[in-house]
Amino acid sequence: MSDLLWPGDHRAGDLFSDAAVVAAMVRVEHAWLTALAEHKIADLTVPDLTGLVAPEDLPQLAIDGESGGNPLIPLLKLLRARLRGRNTAAAGWLHKGLTSQDVIDTAIVLCLRDAHDRIRAGLRSQVGSLSRLADEHRETRMAGRTLTQHAIPIMFGLKAAGWLTGVLDARDQLAAVTFPIQVGGAAGSLAAPAALAGGPGRARELVATTAGQLGLPSREPWHTSRAPVTRIADAFVTCTDAWGRIANDVLVGSRPEVHELIEGAAEGKGGSSAMPNKQNPVHAVLIKRAALAGPPLAALVHAGAAAAVDERPDGGWHVEWATLRTLARRTVVAGAQTAELLAGLRVDTGKMLATLHDARPDIDAEQQSITPGVAPGHPYPGATEEIIDAVLARAAAGPG
Repeated sequence: MSDLLWPGDHRAGDLFSDAAVVAAMVRVEHAWLTALAEHKIADLTVPDLTGLVAPEDLPQLAIDGESGGNPLIPLLKLLRARLRGRNTAAAGWLHKGLTSQDVIDTAIVLCLRDAHDRIRAGLRSQVGSLSRLADEHRETRMAGRTLTQHAIPIMFGLKAAGWLTGVLDARDQLAAVTFPIQVGGAAGSLAAPAALAGGPGRARELVATTAGQLGLPSREPWHTSRAPVTRIADAFVTCTDAWGRIANDVLVGSRPEVHELIEGAAEGKGGSSAMPNKQNPVHAVLIKRAALAGPPLAALVHAGAAAAVDERPDGGWHVEWATLRTLARRTVVAGAQTAELLAGLRVDTGKMLATLHDARPDIDAEQQSITPGVAPGHPYPGATEEIIDAVLARAAAGPG
């Protein structure tokens, strides 16, 4: 899967592709069949469903999904047709007790978990690079800027610690999200599973067994309570917010007239179609793009949650699917690009010091007003060392 108009999309690979979504739905159906057999509800040998759907089936499944409003209905038709000649009992028990939303929601949760794992791996790399920058540049003086103007002298290590704080906030929020199974039956009451299992307690055990098969936590049905997916979307956007803030500083710092920060060079990276002299900060540009695109996507997931009605949303649920896929893939891509940007970032300490020198005496105005008569250029670090140490300790401690 790739997207010509979203450069870098290839980094997400097969994540949340049609094939991945179908495979996830098949996994959910297989886990439910396995639970039915393990609880002696269904007398059958559970078949391997994974080989029943081929890549060439995907285009027709996408077309046929329109008639029922979701892709699971034609998938079930295909699976049953191919099971009948091999395992008649499995064909009859397939999907019994479930509803489409159970399978689609759980499949999307599985895909989101895969995205989450990849994003966390990228965050670990970013934390390492930022910790190094913050520690190495404790004494690197530069001009601090507020509202685009020179403010007071700071250390670049403090700026890097600020970047790191945003990444750690994202890391902690991402670590706090959960990926629960969705099984509620037709209207969220577990009526069919309870009837099949012989009571509500056994129905809940059936759900727990299915969740265990998939490595997901069990919880009550959430057909119209969409916090599980809105929290995941919010966590993804907290990541792109943090990365966008870093990219913005790199974009400003890499302007020729500033030249304090330089993206790492690579063959063919940052070129121009018309101006061979240019070396564009392309990673920072693409990361900022993702940071701008993420919040509206998360807002759309929230809008869908707010539109939930009755026992299954009519459109509010449906709008989540492609939105979550897009947000997940773009967050994975931006995370990988941010990790590369930070690993290769070059800091021009000489240019930082020269800019600070040229900004004097105005940039020392606050210091002079607080401590009149202090020598020009006298250090004005405040609690910089303590702040950097605290952020580095938080980074080393792991998610809060």
